[in-house]
Amino acid sequence: MQFNFGNDINSIISILIYVFFFIYIIFAQRIQIWAMSKQIEVALSKLEMYYSKGKSITINTIKEVCKCDTDPTNAVNNFLEFFTIEPVDKDPAGVLKRLEHILDVRDSRFEMQVRQLAPTAPESEIQNIENLLEAAQAVYFIFKVVRHYYLLAKKSKSYIFIVQLQMQLSEIMRIASAYFEALRAFADGKPIGDSIGPFVVTAIAKEYKRAGKPVKEILNYVKDTMVYEVDFENRRLYIVRAQGPGGAVGKPGEAIKKLVEENNGKISRIITIDAALRLEGEKSAEIAEGVGAAIGGPGVEKFKMEDAGVAYNIPLDAIIVKETIEEAVTSLKKELAEAVDNVVNRIKTAINERTKPGDVIILAGIGNTIGVGV
Repeated sequence: MQFNFGNDINSIISILIYVFFFIYIIFAQRIQIWAMSKQIEVALSKLEMYYSKGKSITINTIKEVCKCDTDPTNAVNNFLEFFTIEPVDKDPAGVLKRLEHILDVRDSRFEMQVRQLAPTAPESEIQNIENLLEAAQAVYFIFKVVRHYYLLAKKSKSYIFIVQLQMQLSEIMRIASAYFEALRAFADGKPIGDSIGPFVVTAIAKEYKRAGKPVKEILNYVKDTMVYEVDFENRRLYIVRAQGPGGAVGKPGEAIKKLVEENNGKISRIITIDAALRLEGEKSAEIAEGVGAAIGGPGVEKFKMEDAGVAYNIPLDAIIVKETIEEAVTSLKKELAEAVDNVVNRIKTAINERTKPGDVIILAGIGNTIGVGV
């Protein structure tokens, strides 16, 4: 009796491949769900780590600023569950006024709670802690939502929930990571990528100060917002930004509306400068120009700018600096800071080309003023 070991081994391997193939066909969907579930579990663990570390950073920063014996842990836990209900939009008339009212109430609640946690802290530190709490709240919200859909998918044994969650997982983790990194920037009080707008307009005001030219500063022109007034090549230039140097975005739309009304609508141009999210394939720190009001957020301030422009037929120009969401909420990168001079030159060119001596212009640097001095 003879054995052909080579042929026998090949036969066994072929049989195993066929068996594995048929098993895979029968259980393919379950195998895919198992693999996707494992990916979601790993991501969920990472999100929980972001949430735990983020809360620790927040609590330790408050203790450091407060220098008091009270433990802020319970207050921070309560704050993380804080929510805001948007106004009903089935009757759109006046919805932005109602939204502004609710946002003002939310901001005053934030400020009041932070002042209770750190009663001796200066105004800039109070604003930085507000930003810190908002970033921690964002990380916690992402963790809660992902956990909710994962547990719901397991409970209902829903293949669709698992697939939808897994397909969006990379983008969700990218946003969560950005907010987690933002916590460090807010804790340190450093400028972030979103500060590029205030940086640019402040650079113009400081250029005038260094040259010994008169620069009028109007602090708290409207809430958390200031105005510089300078004579720019025989034109009057109003420069609007959040007051800072704490983390605040102010009310630039309200300030622009007030300036337009005080000047009886005799404004030649409104120019806004803001950070904007870049598309994949574009480079960070690229500058682009367009028309309209360059400002993000819920739309209240943007509406006021557009309304003022329409009421008096004032052209709205916009200049944006492109960056990623990670760059927008983390410490200002060198390449973005180096773009400031180029943006200032674009603004000067725009004013010279589109206005004439004697005109009045409003220039607004939109963004968070954390770490941006006056």
